[in-house]
Amino acid sequence: MNDFDIEFFFDPVCPFAWITSRWIVKVQAQTDYKVDWRFISLRVLNKHKNYETDFPADYEHGHTAGLRMLRTAAAVRAELGREPIGALYSEFSGSIFDAEPNEAYRLELGSREKIASALEGAGLPEKYASAADDTRWDAIIEDETELAIGRTGRDVGTPIITFRPPDGLSFFGPVISRVPDDADAVPLWNSVTTLAAYPGFAEMKRSLRETPQLKVFGELSDNPDFEDWQGGARAARLPENN
Repeated sequence: MNDFDIEFFFDPVCPFAWITSRWIVKVQAQTDYKVDWRFISLRVLNKHKNYETDFPADYEHGHTAGLRMLRTAAAVRAELGREPIGALYSEFSGSIFDAEPNEAYRLELGSREKIASALEGAGLPEKYASAADDTRWDAIIEDETELAIGRTGRDVGTPIITFRPPDGLSFFGPVISRVPDDADAVPLWNSVTTLAAYPGFAEMKRSLRETPQLKVFGELSDNPDFEDWQGGARAARLPENN
C-alpha cells in the first residue's frame, strides 16, 4: 500500500513545476495529504531532440543542470530516505527562482558550488554534491521519468502529478504562472482533480501564458504580460524565430 496521497514529479530547473509545487505545499498544509517528491528529468524527456534547432540557446545547459541536481537528490534519497527530498527541492529551486533578478542566473545552474549550498540549506551533508557528476544515478532518474510519462503519455513536460498513486489520477501540470492564494489553493485542487477524474477528459490547454510570476524574472505584477509558448519554450526565443 502506498503511504503517499500525491506523487509530484519535478525537475528543479522548471519554473512552472516550481510554481505548481508551491501550490501543492499550500494544499498539503490545509489537508492531510502526504506528498512524495519524485524525479522527472527534462534532459531525459528531450534526449531525442536537437537542442540547436528545437530550443533556445541556453536550454541544453539548463536541462543538464537539472539532471545534475536530480543525481544529487537521488543519492540523498538512496542513503537517507524520501523525507529530505522536499526540503532539498525547495533549496534547489528556491535558490533559482526566488532570487533577485539576474540575467546570468542560468550560468550558475548545476554547479558544484550551488548544489553544495542547497544541500547546506536543507541541512544535508555537502558530500552529496559529488553525485552531480556521477552518471550511475541516471538509470534511477530515467526509470522514474519513464514511470511518470507511462501514466500520462509521452507528449508532456513537467511537473507530473499522481493523486492516490499508483493507480489514481495522473496528469501533466497544471501549468500555472502564479502561486494561488491560501484561500484558493484547495478549491483549485478540487477543481483540477474533479476535471481530471472525468472519464472522457483528455486535455485543456492554451499556449498564451502569463509571464511566470517569479522574482528572478523581474518585478511581480497583478497584470503581467502574456507570452506564446511552444514545446516548453517561449516561441519568440526559439531558433526559428530569431
